[in-house]
Amino acid sequence: MDKEPDQAKLDELSDRINALKGTQGPEPRGDEHYSQLQLAWRMVIELVAGIALGFGIGYGLDWVFGTLPIFLIIFVLLGLAAGINVMMRTAKEVELDQAAHAARQKKD
Repeated sequence: MDKEPDQAKLDELSDRINALKGTQGPEPRGDEHYSQLQLAWRMVIELVAGIALGFGIGYGLDWVFGTLPIFLIIFVLLGLAAGINVMMRTAKEVELDQAAHAARQKKD
């Protein structure tokens, strides 16, 4: 006995399944959310990267010119200053993001 499925019933069932899938799925991410630990690691990495880059440039210049570690000291300090500058910029960016998020929460 070969029964043809009723297309209208199949379409209705398919619509019901899709509606239920939509309610049970994960919620879409609105904002990119960073935990405080992620932000702290980002800032530490920015600082260390600046110092390491300064160390590499300074050591390379000292090696090329055969000088005392004067370039090493200068570029490590410049790398430290650059790393701190980037960290401060990141902190300002996070502060602005948090203020905007708080304003949106207050608005809703």
